[in-house]
Amino acid sequence: MDRNQAIGFALIAVLLLAYSFFFSGQKDEAVTQQQTTEQVANVETQGTAPAVVEDDSLAQVRRASALGAFGAAANGEETTSTLENQYVRITFNTKGGQVNEVVLKDYKTYNGEPLILFDKESSQTDVQFATNDGKTIKLSDLFFAPSQITSGSLNEVPTQTITFRAQLGEGQYIDQVYTLFDNSFQLGYKLDFKGLNNLVSGNTMTFTWSDRLKQLERDLKQNRAKSTINFYTIDGGFDYVSIGEGTETEAADEPVKWVANKQNFFTAGIIASNSFAGARMESNTNPNDTLVVKTLTSQLLIPTQDVLNGKGDFTFYFGPNDYKILKHMADDFDKNLDLGWGIFSYVNKWLIIPAFDFLENYIASYGIIIMLLVLYIKTILFPLTYKSYLSMAKMKVLKPEIDAIKERNDGDMQKTQMETMKLYQEMGVNPMSGCVPMLLQIPILFAMFNFFPNSIELRQEPFLWANDLSTYDVFAMLPFTIPFYGNHVSMFTLLMTASTILYTWSNNQMNTMQGPMKFYSYLMPVIFMFVLNSFPAGLSFYYFVSNIVTFGQQAVIRQFVDEKKVRAKLEVNKEKNKDKKGGTSFAQRMQEAMRVAAEKEAEKRNKKTKK
Repeated sequence: MDRNQAIGFALIAVLLLAYSFFFSGQKDEAVTQQQTTEQVANVETQGTAPAVVEDDSLAQVRRASALGAFGAAANGEETTSTLENQYVRITFNTKGGQVNEVVLKDYKTYNGEPLILFDKESSQTDVQFATNDGKTIKLSDLFFAPSQITSGSLNEVPTQTITFRAQLGEGQYIDQVYTLFDNSFQLGYKLDFKGLNNLVSGNTMTFTWSDRLKQLERDLKQNRAKSTINFYTIDGGFDYVSIGEGTETEAADEPVKWVANKQNFFTAGIIASNSFAGARMESNTNPNDTLVVKTLTSQLLIPTQDVLNGKGDFTFYFGPNDYKILKHMADDFDKNLDLGWGIFSYVNKWLIIPAFDFLENYIASYGIIIMLLVLYIKTILFPLTYKSYLSMAKMKVLKPEIDAIKERNDGDMQKTQMETMKLYQEMGVNPMSGCVPMLLQIPILFAMFNFFPNSIELRQEPFLWANDLSTYDVFAMLPFTIPFYGNHVSMFTLLMTASTILYTWSNNQMNTMQGPMKFYSYLMPVIFMFVLNSFPAGLSFYYFVSNIVTFGQQAVIRQFVDEKKVRAKLEVNKEKNKDKKGGTSFAQRMQEAMRVAAEKEAEKRNKKTKK
């Protein structure tokens, strides 16, 4: 091969390589373009555009970037851990490190299902704080690694502890430490930021709690009426968000010790070891939504320095409204059990609850406990009952004279009352002496109105035909609804009404009550029949038994009260008072007031006659 041939072959090889390099790329591009065209055509044929699937690693990078210095905890695996004792089972989620579910093991809902007081579908808690680089971080944005569950003790009470840690860097992490106490409904909670002083800004962090209460009791109306947000401020004491319908809000700008979502018989609350800096609470009720009793939302301000300095200590309470437990939790935390206000509350705390607890230790049937509770109360009140009966006996022996006064005055009520009061004065009878003992019994009467509807001991406890003494008994269902009464018949309420009417009739045989007052004395039991038809069966049964016991007491007293001796004593009083003049007795003041009223009435009649 000569020199010219070698050059020619070399040029041909270069041309072939150039052709292969330039034109093969166009072919691949054409194929790629054809495939892309076919994909677009397929999408257009389907009529919807496919979602753009972001690469998992890219999504993780973006989440981490959005959290800034806290991005190291942006990714992880979502799992659950559980602490459990004899009473509760509490589940936690590693995403956020918050409570996921709380099951009260000894209780059921009204329809027999496990009683879940807190779950991730209806209840959420979270903590939000600000960073120095202007970001807002929530604990629910972070993943926490759970530790092993360790056993220990605090104040000689066995405990279980689990720690959820979000590792952010060397010596930088967030710890959430949960401690469950043995034989308790308390869950200790510690929020601790380590090495983050230069990353966190702001004076407070925000703890949020949203709770869409599920129906736990049969009576939805009562369930709503008894559900509210209760709270306690250091300066103002106990308070609550109104229990009405619609949306109601309450703000506390002063330190708050605790906040609780309270229902009929159960409470879920959080108590600060120090205090929250402030709070905002909201209660929302939608009457048309039968799946949610109420939506309760709280925003509590945690002092940032408490968390940074290892003092972010709190206690959750997930449990029943039991006075014996609540009174040991925090100041006024026992007011989550509504025992009434003022004296009625003290009657329940000092008189009713101790007796009820004592009987509960020895007797299994709560119907029998209620009967024994009646005997206990009636025994205490027996001196007052005796005094009231003795007063009625005095009025009874004076009935002939009173009837003569009425006949003599022929319907003149003013004159009749004046002469009757004069008769009482002469005989030394105080007409109010029979009323005072009855008034002294009123605190116990009204204390029961709070005790029975809120007593968790009676919840789902049957007696006779009643399936649950804590709510109304349904002896029969009506095919229609009676206004102010309902669509059911409560037999215990009917028995209470019948016994009250009989008791009223018996008393009216002993006193001199006439006219409208006598009519109203029979009307009141009928009104209470409508009012109490939807009240707890235990309350109606208590009043029924109370009336029966009172009948028995009066029968016994009657054997010891001789009306002839009562009459003789009144005659002695009459002889003693015959020469008395003036004085300031109650009867004299009443008589004088009636005289003045009668004179004014006579003047009005005379003026009308002249016109």
